[in-house]
Amino acid sequence: MAQAVATRGAAPRALAGIDRAAVLMLALGEEHGASIWPQLDDDEIRALSSAMSSLGPVDIETVEGLLMQFVSNLSTAGALMGTFDSTERLLARLLPKERVGAIMEEIRGPAGRNMWEKLSNVQEAVLANYLKNEYPQTVAVVLSKIRAEHSARVLAILPEDFALDVVRRMLAMEAVQKDILERVEQTLRSELMSNLSQTSRRDAHEQMAEIFNSFDRQTETRFLTKLEEASKDSAERIKQLMFTFDDLQKLDAAGVQTLLRDAPRDKLAVALKGASQTMRDFLMGYMSSRAAKMLIDDMEAMGPVRLKDVDDAQSALVGLTKDLAAKGEIRISKSKGEDELVY
Repeated sequence: MAQAVATRGAAPRALAGIDRAAVLMLALGEEHGASIWPQLDDDEIRALSSAMSSLGPVDIETVEGLLMQFVSNLSTAGALMGTFDSTERLLARLLPKERVGAIMEEIRGPAGRNMWEKLSNVQEAVLANYLKNEYPQTVAVVLSKIRAEHSARVLAILPEDFALDVVRRMLAMEAVQKDILERVEQTLRSELMSNLSQTSRRDAHEQMAEIFNSFDRQTETRFLTKLEEASKDSAERIKQLMFTFDDLQKLDAAGVQTLLRDAPRDKLAVALKGASQTMRDFLMGYMSSRAAKMLIDDMEAMGPVRLKDVDDAQSALVGLTKDLAAKGEIRISKSKGEDELVY
């Protein structure tokens, strides 16, 4: 056992936060702690090493107490279930609040041992949407640090002139100074990664709204009716969060045209077959006269259509709208004049 933790006879010392982990790692020593260190990232190693180096003498009673507490907690817990919440509660007992928040944001964000591995796991459309507002030199630094195949996908999405400027800067780039790299990492962590981790902490009502969106019309009505009886507030919140076929009327002109461009013609015909006249007029108002007439002819030719087929077709168009919104090609608003909500 390390000399720093080998003092007996002194009064037991109260330890909190990362100092407790530092004592345990010193007690485990090189042999037993060897398998733990490789699982820590650079920031954790630095923090733990700093705590270990400043511990000073720790009495044997304190060390044994910590080890016994650890073993006792482990043995009485039985089978373990690791979750975000349980991990956050544990860290909150060991680390400062702000440190716990930063760690959990990174955990909830994209996978990866460091910032650059995490960025390589961020969807290319999301990363490109963020980088297009940055200085080309900053983008060049970022794309030079992530996987080549991911950089290629991001460059392909960026505006062409901007992307070519980034490529030129990457070609002329020399070794990036450490302080510049650290500032870029910090900006990415505080802006991009923080937002990504927050979006993963989803409200239960948002998740339920997506489930309700996938119901057929009768099932949706049945569940909402029952839920209104049990919890009117929850039912109202879910209805506000749901994005339905009729909500397509909230799209702007460019959004409707993008949707009509990508929507399969057969799905569109079936969806409008069971839609209100208002909805038909709205969507057809963005078509050419010839395209609208062809769609009407398709609807008349298909004869009676099952309600389930109409629901499926309308759900498919709603799903397509959300996919296009996720790619940044469509903007979805709750209502005219309100803040935009991108799904």
